[in-house]
Amino acid sequence: MDPLQAVKDAEEPLALFHAWLAEATASELNDPNAAALATANWDATPSVRMVLVKQIDERGFCFYTNSESRKGRELAANPHAALCFHWKSLERQVRVEGPVTELPASDADEYFHSRSRGSKLSASVSRQSRHLESREALERLVADFGEKFPGEVPRPKWWKGYAIRPERVEFWLAGDDRMHNRYVFVRKIGGWNKELLFP
Repeated sequence: MDPLQAVKDAEEPLALFHAWLAEATASELNDPNAAALATANWDATPSVRMVLVKQIDERGFCFYTNSESRKGRELAANPHAALCFHWKSLERQVRVEGPVTELPASDADEYFHSRSRGSKLSASVSRQSRHLESREALERLVADFGEKFPGEVPRPKWWKGYAIRPERVEFWLAGDDRMHNRYVFVRKIGGWNKELLFP
């Protein structure tokens, strides 16, 4: 189906997002589930970085991270966030905004243990966003932790999952002469409002 017509016909954003993500999975070279995650601390100072969104379900857009990292600390202080997916090959992007909740520990356990051993080791020793003396120091920490846990690597208690419950979802499609197409869905009681925006 024509992507613009699909947006015009959509009555809610999540099914449409899943359809777009499926197309991006077929067209993007790397990490179609990558998105820029914007957070802000208690005084509204913003920061942004790329994350991998691992699930999109009834809870929202789910990702995992070190809760003691800058983004983790900011989410603790101000539990609201925004995502932006950009698929250059499709000339589309999706923006998501909403409140953030922590996922159950069982979700974090399941995803953590699905990762490669190397990823689990590096996540376990990383003091994310804090000063690192040298690359060699990080490599020593990983090697030492691997020796300590030659079998299964335990999930660190601070490695957690988060879900952004979408309150506002905008679909953007490139248009000729910079006349891009923008449709935004805003959550209301029992459903969604949709409107067309100026480019």
